[in-house]
Amino acid sequence: MDVLSLTPLLLLLSFLGCCAGQNVLPDGPVDAILGKSVTLKTLVDKPVYVFIIWNHNDGSEQTHVATASHTGVKVNDPYTGRVTVNQTNGYLHLEGLLASDNGDYSINIITADGTTITGEIHLRVLEPVSTVVITPSLTEATEHNSTVVLICDAKGSYLKFAWLMGTKAIVADGKRITLKEEKLSSTLTITGVLRTDLPTPVTCNATNNLESQNSAPFSLIVHYGPDKVSITPPNPPKFLRSKSNFSLSCASPSSPPATFSWYQNQQLLEVTGPVLTLEAIEALKLDSAVVNFTCRANNAKTQRADSSPAVSFAVMEAISGAEVSGPTSVLIARNSSANLSCRAASGQAQSVRWEQDGVAVSSAARRSFSPDMSSMFIRPLQKEDTGEFTCLLTNPISTDSASYRLLVNYGPEAVQVVGDPAVEVDTNVVLTCSAASVPPANFTWKFNGTKTEVKTAQYQIQAARYKNTGMYMCEAHNAVTGKTSTYTHTLSVKEEGALDEGLSDGAIAGIVIAVLITLGAAIALLFFCRQRVPVESPY
Repeated sequence: MDVLSLTPLLLLLSFLGCCAGQNVLPDGPVDAILGKSVTLKTLVDKPVYVFIIWNHNDGSEQTHVATASHTGVKVNDPYTGRVTVNQTNGYLHLEGLLASDNGDYSINIITADGTTITGEIHLRVLEPVSTVVITPSLTEATEHNSTVVLICDAKGSYLKFAWLMGTKAIVADGKRITLKEEKLSSTLTITGVLRTDLPTPVTCNATNNLESQNSAPFSLIVHYGPDKVSITPPNPPKFLRSKSNFSLSCASPSSPPATFSWYQNQQLLEVTGPVLTLEAIEALKLDSAVVNFTCRANNAKTQRADSSPAVSFAVMEAISGAEVSGPTSVLIARNSSANLSCRAASGQAQSVRWEQDGVAVSSAARRSFSPDMSSMFIRPLQKEDTGEFTCLLTNPISTDSASYRLLVNYGPEAVQVVGDPAVEVDTNVVLTCSAASVPPANFTWKFNGTKTEVKTAQYQIQAARYKNTGMYMCEAHNAVTGKTSTYTHTLSVKEEGALDEGLSDGAIAGIVIAVLITLGAAIALLFFCRQRVPVESPY
């Protein structure tokens, strides 16, 4: 007798025999995709059985699926080729899942003593998630005025929907933004749409326990504005320099971008676009009076328009081409004078200021100015007058400056020689001569009145001899001023050891103090003795 012929008997035993309630199957349901496979696992490990029987109940009738025994597995005809049963652990494996495979699966494990262990689990055969599509009521909306409805449709089983901007979920607020979910669709409704509601593309996600799919992204174009029309700069100077690089820029948040028109004292100008240049303003041939300028923005889609606050200014000529003229001859301290004059190629200066090396210059004993401060006179020149003189010309709308480098030649002055006055024989000697001079002085040396070949600032002697003792004169000469100054240095060459240090300053001071203390003590003793010895009267 084969397993199939025993099936009715086994089914009867499964209903009439003793049943042992154990955790044979895990908790359900188990989800699987239509057309794919699934394995219903048991919770028993190598059960001792005579028969393992799997049945299927689709809600209307129960059908035998397969029976396993030690002699083999018998699969019922509707499942032939699609079902296998593991004879070791009782796992039921189904291939090529059909919609009709949906339902409850029960297992009966019949032991040799007739005990039956049963269990049941629900299998849900899910249709794959597919065809996720967003259908909009509008592709372009007007801010505050439009209501947008987005419907997400999908195919599949046990679907759940989510609306996303990137990875961020769109959440209903129960007022302007609402979500309505149905079995195969979800509806997102936005009333009085704002530009900030869907600033980036939105996607719809449909998912069940096994699969997930996103729709193609949808971008909503929201037309808005113009808002807060503004002119840059909002506070221009009261006076603007003629022909300068200046312009007014008009801006306003708007989608699509707004068109702009310009007004001067509420009169429409023949200028369009977001920029009003100073060149266009000067072409209006306005005088130097202060006038108002405004900008008006218009959005053709929203049919809205708005104007900016006014800005005010006047245009006038600026100072430019400043130049300082000065002496062109060679200048020598105490012998020369200088006249510096400042002029501008265009524009009228209302104030003139002079600086020397960044410090303001005022009238002094040797310096004076013309009544309009455009010229400065220096007589006589001193070496301190060397530097950069800057003239600063100013009017209400501009400042210009020019500089002149004044070079006053002087010297040589303060000639000196630095070196040892005495050295021991065979010592190397370096004498260094310096002098204050512009331009730098040229140096020559004389030894004991005789001119030498040395023409540098340093006079060097290698391994001094007694014959090097004498007078060394440095002559500093300025080729521009024609002046010469000298300095004489005396050098003494002594025998070896002659310059060794004697007593230290501290030792000498100690000896002096000791002598003074001894002398003081002797004087005190003398006075004391004279007071003790009586003096006889001569009478």
